[in-house]
Amino acid sequence: MNSSIYKQFKANKAEGKKSFVVLIDPDEVKTQNIDRIIRLATEAKVDYFFMGGSLVMNDTLDYSISQIKEASNIPVILFPGSSLQLSYAADAILFLSLISGRNPDLLIGKHVETASFLYSSPLEVISTGYMLVDGGVPTSVSYMSNTYPIPSNKNDIAVATALAGDLIGMKMIYMDAGSGARTPISESMIEAVSEKLKIPLIIGGGIRTPEKALANIKAGADVIVVGNAIEKSPELVIEMAAAVHSVNQCVE
Repeated sequence: MNSSIYKQFKANKAEGKKSFVVLIDPDEVKTQNIDRIIRLATEAKVDYFFMGGSLVMNDTLDYSISQIKEASNIPVILFPGSSLQLSYAADAILFLSLISGRNPDLLIGKHVETASFLYSSPLEVISTGYMLVDGGVPTSVSYMSNTYPIPSNKNDIAVATALAGDLIGMKMIYMDAGSGARTPISESMIEAVSEKLKIPLIIGGGIRTPEKALANIKAGADVIVVGNAIEKSPELVIEMAAAVHSVNQCVE
């Protein structure tokens, strides 16, 4: 299995370079918006596309990935909401373990079901500890996973959970307030986790402005993921990417 995408995440972490990701849920993005998002993302030099959602069907998934591949060289990484969301058309997959919850199916059960498929696939498999943080409203992830998110004011729990993921061998940690979150993850929680973590830290959920994206980067995030805000206003991708990438000028 290839490992070039993870090596880039790891190298960026070591060099202090920050990345911006556009998350596309094929069931949520309007057909007429996908082409515009791809064009704007290419113009903005977006680093990666994450592809997935809670209820995405395979035919929609494959079609959306093919649209990106035809129009852009930006790598596509699967961000699966279920074990059914697998596609050889992507470049890599985040092999997510929901380490903030206590649902054994999402800690190891679904992984056993898909391991043989992924092992023999051309996809680069990146083991990722996934942490759901309370974003102020019930989310699709919390409902579908049947788990409770980490309270937004419990930095100590977030730190301990992220460290546990690191110590058991996760290659990255993804902290997410969930799609449509009312309240994004606080900078204080990001900073607390980042100070202890040695592996790449991804932050998503409820990020609606370039200012918040930059604040999260300054707090210690290595990768910023935005989905809903860009689905509603595709032009925002230009400002978001510029804000995240602005700090890279200092390390080049």
